[in-house]
Amino acid sequence: MEKNKVLRMDNVGIVVESLDKAISFFEEIGLKLEGRAAVEGEWAGRVTGLGTQNVEIAMMVTPDGHSRLELSRFLNPPTIADHRTAPVNALGYLRVMFTVEDIEELVSRLLKHGAQLVGEVVQYENSYKLCYIRGSEGLLIGLAEQLGNK
Repeated sequence: MEKNKVLRMDNVGIVVESLDKAISFFEEIGLKLEGRAAVEGEWAGRVTGLGTQNVEIAMMVTPDGHSRLELSRFLNPPTIADHRTAPVNALGYLRVMFTVEDIEELVSRLLKHGAQLVGEVVQYENSYKLCYIRGSEGLLIGLAEQLGNK
């Protein structure tokens, strides 16, 4: 008998201070706003363990339609910790990585929107160009451009 297994990864959640700024940033990368809503009430707090809560969320989807980011802005209860300045080797969930077409062009555009390059754009063998940036609100984002057969 086969055990139950994961069907797919649905989304990655990111808590932000400004939903509008985060949406704009991820739209610049190429994600599309799929929907925006308020999530509140006792039922939601039973899922998260936070009690009664009031959260604004926005669901962003990648161009291929397979991956999503759920951006959340907590109105109640307020956020209690800030991990956005943690270095790349910090424990826990840290970054999201996107495969992009032209890494230099995208990094140039994102820098104009306030992003910061963490290190530098580096080529790994003949396979990838890679970098980390700090985007909207200091979020750590990985970018990868596949070289050769795209």
